Amino acid sequence: MLKEFKEFALKGNMMDMAVGIVIGAAFGAIIKSLVDDVLMPVIGLFVGDIDFSTLVLGPVNIGLFINAIVAFVIIAFVLFMIIKGMNSMKRKEEEKAAEPAAPPAQEVLLSEIRDLLKKK
Repeated sequence: MLKEFKEFALKGNMMDMAVGIVIGAAFGAIIKSLVDDVLMPVIGLFVGDIDFSTLVLGPVNIGLFINAIVAFVIIAFVLFMIIKGMNSMKRKEEEKAAEPAAPPAQEVLLSEIRDLLKKK
């Protein structure tokens, strides 16, 4: 059972997924800091010096919710741009694969010789 678990845990897909999760968590922390420490204070200045992180509406801390929504929109947009770029690269590769390769020069010469011999 330990051997099977080792094979499962060390598969390429599993390692790729683990790296993706770690990088995703770090990216999420960076975006959270960007939203909380950079964007929301600037937005707060434009709407009347409001600190959204302390904005409370009754018993609901609406400011933290607004920060979370802004962070989500930024992360979703960045992921959209990454996937869009990957899809365009994949399309270019598929287009290259769809185009038939030109025959080698030797084959072209042999075809010309064959055609000349047919005419005689």
